[in-house]
Amino acid sequence: MLKRILYALGLLFFAIFTFLIFKNANLIAFIDSVENRTFDLRQNILISEGAKQANKDIVIIAVDDASYEYILDNYGEWPLSRDIYASIINYLEKQNPRSIAFDMMFVKSLKSKNKADEALINSFKKYKNLYTAMNFDNQSEDLRMPPKLPHKLTVEIDNSSQIKFDKLSFKNCRTILQGIIDATSNIGIINVSRSDDGILRKMPVVVKYNGEFYPQLAFKIGVDYLGENTSSFAIDKNSNFIFGDKKIYLDNDGSAILNWYGPAGTYTYIPIYKLIKIVNGEQTDLNYDFSNKIIYFGTTASSLFDIKTVPTGKIYPGVEIQATYINNMIDNNFIKKVNKKYTITLSILLALLIGSVVTRVSSAFTASLVSCSTYIIYLFISYYAMKFENLWLNVTYPLIFSILAFTCAYIIKYILKSRDFEQQYKLATTDGLTELYNHRYFQEHLRMQIEQCRRYDTNFSLIIIDIDFFKKFNDKFGHQSGDAVLRQVAQTLKKNVRSTDIVCRYGGEEMSIILANTDKEEAMSTAKKICEKVAAKKFKLTNDKESNVTISLGVATFPYDGENASELIEAADKKLYNAKNNGRNQVG
Repeated sequence: MLKRILYALGLLFFAIFTFLIFKNANLIAFIDSVENRTFDLRQNILISEGAKQANKDIVIIAVDDASYEYILDNYGEWPLSRDIYASIINYLEKQNPRSIAFDMMFVKSLKSKNKADEALINSFKKYKNLYTAMNFDNQSEDLRMPPKLPHKLTVEIDNSSQIKFDKLSFKNCRTILQGIIDATSNIGIINVSRSDDGILRKMPVVVKYNGEFYPQLAFKIGVDYLGENTSSFAIDKNSNFIFGDKKIYLDNDGSAILNWYGPAGTYTYIPIYKLIKIVNGEQTDLNYDFSNKIIYFGTTASSLFDIKTVPTGKIYPGVEIQATYINNMIDNNFIKKVNKKYTITLSILLALLIGSVVTRVSSAFTASLVSCSTYIIYLFISYYAMKFENLWLNVTYPLIFSILAFTCAYIIKYILKSRDFEQQYKLATTDGLTELYNHRYFQEHLRMQIEQCRRYDTNFSLIIIDIDFFKKFNDKFGHQSGDAVLRQVAQTLKKNVRSTDIVCRYGGEEMSIILANTDKEEAMSTAKKICEKVAAKKFKLTNDKESNVTISLGVATFPYDGENASELIEAADKKLYNAKNNGRNQVG
């Protein structure tokens, strides 16, 4: 019965703890931050194993530190004149690249270089595989009035999920050259999604502005690359963003979780200054084949501030995040996070398994080993789920629940074992009939009292008691009535001594009392009181009968009546014998 109650209390505590987790926003945030770190660790292990390979058809033309120095030395200013980009585009287009994208924004017309801007705008008019970026923000209208954007830049989404896109909704926009907006619809958004710890693990697929959806730049390029050129998309009830026959799992804020391919520099990098030299005639060829490549222009120079922190590195260029996004789309490789409801269910099942092992296995070492092994196996499962199925199985909640179950199970087990130990100890030291301490316990405690009194130079007393004419009583009333009298005499003795005194069944109808820190006079007084109480009591027998009994008592005090156990018992026995010889029902 106690076991069931303890298990019920354990489950109740478990349920309360689960409830408190979901009610405490700070605790949830902390657990999620720890879980995010475990995601980073798994990603880095996968990369170190070479489980994922970056796509060789993605190439980055970088405004790196060397290129930035070259531009300042040769042109005296940044940003670079836009006709130079136009010339580079013309050079690249001769090699038939799959697409050319700019992870940079061509904002505001440079009044001194209208022809340069016009050259770039004409490139967007001429080439249909050319893409560029724009960015939304929440700047106030005092700084800039929110512009109205053409509908051609939006996408239609049938949203059947619970995602509201609240964190990906913006009130303002920093537009790019109007000529580019008029020339092409290949304009994507480059807003990012950061976790609370500042690390970028995911990117939006779409963002909202003025109630309409605008696609992420990399997503737009990926859709065109995969031949899924459409402006109508859907999000199902399981938070999957569906386009064509493919789907991308969206996290609770509406972002896609990226699968990372390596640290910064994973993709092929070509410094832009080398291409500038070609279009300026300073060198003839780059000796690199751009045919069928996805080309991304972006800044990687540390002074240009387009640096992010991602799971695979603290310094990671924004343009390479775009490349990673495209790579995920090509490989259909986005991470899918297991729903929290399933995570909690899995955590509870794992906890119940560990709790069951702990309560059933007798060896503490074996139970601990099996519990740890169970969780380690789960860790391996979570790792291989990410490796082969791109599944993000939460490992933090299962760890918390497993530790909780392990602790609760051990507490329950300790309580049950303590109870069993108490019962076994009671059986070993207690007389079953009278519920007094047995003769073995009497002997051990008597020796302990003697040692203690010798050490501290104190005394104690011993009373030995015998029920008068008990054999005749049994012959007259029967052994069941005799047993009843034994039990009632025992209870009378216990009620008339201190809680620190030890009352024992010495043997047969004999009983004994060890009176700690008690001298002869006090012991005699206690013995006389007990003798009177027993004599005055009506003892209930079987068949509703009653009878009186009397007792005889012998008192001995250490060290005056004996210096060891046998001498003390012998002295008490002699005085008990004297009490019997003098007529019984008295203290010898």
